[in-house]
Amino acid sequence: MVGFVRTLVAITLLVSVYSVAGTTRHYEFNIQLQNVTRLCHTRSMVTVNGKFPGPPIVAREGDRLLIKVTNNVSNNITIHWHGIRQLRSGWADGPAYVTQCPIQTGQSYVYNYTVIGQRGTLFWHAHISWLRASLYGPLIILPKLSVPYPFTKPYKEVPIIFGEWFNTDPEAIIAEATQTGGGPNVSDAYTFNGLPGPFYNCSAKDTLKLKVKHAKTYLLRLINAALNDELFFSIANHTLTVVEVDAIYTKPFDTETLILAPGQTTNVLLKTKLKFPGANFVMSARPYVTGQGTFDNSTVAGILEYESSIPMKNLPLFKPALPPLNDTSFVTQFSNRLRSLASAQFPANVPQKIDRHLFFTVGLGTSPCEKNKTCQGPNGTRFAASINNVSFVQPSVALLQSHYSGQSEGVYSPYFPITPFHRFNYTGTPPNNTFVSNGTKLMVLPFNTSVELVLQDTSILGVESHPLHLHGFNFFVVGQGFGNYDPNKDPKNFNLVDPIERNTVGVPSGGWVAIRFLADNPGVWFMHCHLEVHTSWGLKMAWLVLDGKLPNQKLLPPPVDLPKC
Repeated sequence: MVGFVRTLVAITLLVSVYSVAGTTRHYEFNIQLQNVTRLCHTRSMVTVNGKFPGPPIVAREGDRLLIKVTNNVSNNITIHWHGIRQLRSGWADGPAYVTQCPIQTGQSYVYNYTVIGQRGTLFWHAHISWLRASLYGPLIILPKLSVPYPFTKPYKEVPIIFGEWFNTDPEAIIAEATQTGGGPNVSDAYTFNGLPGPFYNCSAKDTLKLKVKHAKTYLLRLINAALNDELFFSIANHTLTVVEVDAIYTKPFDTETLILAPGQTTNVLLKTKLKFPGANFVMSARPYVTGQGTFDNSTVAGILEYESSIPMKNLPLFKPALPPLNDTSFVTQFSNRLRSLASAQFPANVPQKIDRHLFFTVGLGTSPCEKNKTCQGPNGTRFAASINNVSFVQPSVALLQSHYSGQSEGVYSPYFPITPFHRFNYTGTPPNNTFVSNGTKLMVLPFNTSVELVLQDTSILGVESHPLHLHGFNFFVVGQGFGNYDPNKDPKNFNLVDPIERNTVGVPSGGWVAIRFLADNPGVWFMHCHLEVHTSWGLKMAWLVLDGKLPNQKLLPPPVDLPKC
């Protein structure tokens, strides 16, 4: 862990010293197997450069990144740069069979993109099957040279990336679940920077230790890269000031506890005690759970240590009080406190006039079991998930290539439904028929369409929170509530002045969320639940944003090394 932070500090210093406008930065990602031991279990894991978590990428706003990914393992690989807008560079976005065919064994691909108008904490991860369980790392975009943060300059910056550890291979877990139609086995531990911490068997030595000086301000860059769990986070006896989420500056506010869904990032300022406190402090994370299924009910912990000449073993250790596992009211209150900074320098350009009003239900359902087979889903069916009751079928060629080459027939339908075909009491008594339909359907938008999308949770297999991630765009979260969305009453309460802007939002358990975005980025853009199990079951779809009329409104041609299917 010390090496992980040290590497990041060294890279950050290099970026700080040598950065000029629009520097080109080269990275090499070698996908290779590495034996990694946690919880006294050693397993061969797919890694980048043999590191778990993977190496940090550090750049500045305006920089161009050329990241060569070479695949030395038997699995197909793609990498997604989560939260990067990829303006006109959709070929570099990374979701398998959406913007590219995967990189096959022995092949390489250079992800080539420029960071335009963004700065903050993001991350990169694999975007095929469940490989992001071990293929992930920080993606830190510093402001342009001599542009300050809109908050106190920190003494030091520390990334803390939340993950999940599995004693068995996650690829085998999802393969078995896909075969049986049942729920997959859960993880064996949560991790901070790959380390589970002292509350787990055999893991005291694998503990994140954050050493701090008194009377200093630290910037913690928190990233939830867990596969299937939203996580509460807190540091005992310390208040944290939220200053950014999903690489968007916020109006600062203080809190003892945070909630991060998978795919979300949060930057917080940690002001250390004015004097040596004579104690150590646990920082921990555990899940927020709303669904009916099994989950990893464990707690990851690290230690906040103040520098001192006193031996650490003799000091008392304080633990934080995290909310109950199902504390939806805390999550709601926390979400409602998030506001865009909306300053002259960092405005909140909320679309005021809407061209397309869309209503999507999101939730779980079932598919019938195959003949002469026993399935382990509800009542002998298979688990499924859908948006507007369409469970997404992954194509065998990439959607973006099919669109660009004009060969989309038989690959996808351009008629994704704008509302559910069958209306029902979405959060009330579930309907008798829980079957989903299947298809590869895209929602087509002309360039520069302003969209308002309401995402409605359903109770078909029980209400549940769904963190929805949209590729290629940020969106404004203009409203949220519980029960069924009311198009006559609810819009009156929308915040169109300083709503939070982000790339991943939790659809409230048994509720709805309304988002707005401008479709100003041509290409094919994936939208999916960031709980990997729900994505595997089909809770995903894609948007096709057409080219605009001007040259700078058109998708660039594909790179020559784009992988083939």
